Amino acid sequence: MASAPVGLAAVAVLNSGAMAKISIVIPTLNAAAALRRSLPPLAEFAVLDLIRDVIVADGGSTDETLAIAEAAGAHFIQAKKGRGVQLATGAEAARGDWLLFLHADTILQPGWGRAVRDFISNTENLRCAGYFRFALDDSRLGARRIQWLTNLRARILGLPYGDQGLLVSRGFYRQLGGFRPLALMEDVDLVRRIGRGRLQMLKATAVTSAARYRHDGFWLRPIRNQFCLLLWLLGIPLKRIMRIYYR
Repeated sequence: MASAPVGLAAVAVLNSGAMAKISIVIPTLNAAAALRRSLPPLAEFAVLDLIRDVIVADGGSTDETLAIAEAAGAHFIQAKKGRGVQLATGAEAARGDWLLFLHADTILQPGWGRAVRDFISNTENLRCAGYFRFALDDSRLGARRIQWLTNLRARILGLPYGDQGLLVSRGFYRQLGGFRPLALMEDVDLVRRIGRGRLQMLKATAVTSAARYRHDGFWLRPIRNQFCLLLWLLGIPLKRIMRIYYR
């Protein structure tokens, strides 16, 4: 079992003060290995007094996800399987003024806390949402190409994906209707309701595992992802899209 990251177990102690605080919501399914790497960087809040709570919304893990989350001081809750449902369930359990949705295999890089604090301290952002620069934990040319294209897509089209994180005030999230119970495309569905003009890239980076790209190919995986996105935008039933996505 992993030892508790410094600071995470003290969430309940560091929730005083006037500054708005965030809840971090992480959907999981057999994500023990990912959580061992992604939870420690959240200890940055111990210096910034930023996080109200960390919610791990689990879809039925059979590995050590529960033990690792609880050892880190996170609040573990059970949810129906499906990322959209899990994210929505986690948001309902969260107590922060702002919600930061993260994937379990996304690791926030140094400086993330200051970037978040700067964003939430600006009252003009109460009806906006922030996301991180995207990066992969792979230095190969194919990975760098994906990083560049992903960040370009987010800036130009206003379509950051869930592995870039999403920071939104609780009030705005509720006004938007929150995450819908979608097993796929739940992130695109929400950011399209937010709108390109209300999305901002934060001055920090989130590094995501490149394992899926290494397995499927640095060309094939992005092409498949974009093809699935096109099918979804055209109104093709999600079950058919999922058969392609998970092939």
